[in-house]
Amino acid sequence: MRIYITLDVMLARRKVTSRDLAKHVGITEQNLSLLKSGKVKGIRFATLEKICEYLECQPGDILRYEAEAQSQAA
Repeated sequence: MRIYITLDVMLARRKVTSRDLAKHVGITEQNLSLLKSGKVKGIRFATLEKICEYLECQPGDILRYEAEAQSQAA
């Protein structure tokens, strides 16, 4: 199972800078960058809520689930 973060796509659609979003959410630009790159293990619901509020989107607009391919034993 893999969760992909498509926050950069939503930022582009909304024409919002990472700096503006980070300021509104109350996190550093560096932490937002880590989130956008998928290098985080989790996100607080309060942070996700603020992101969705600012971008006027749903969590599913910035998070995508993709199942891992299952290996077959020969």
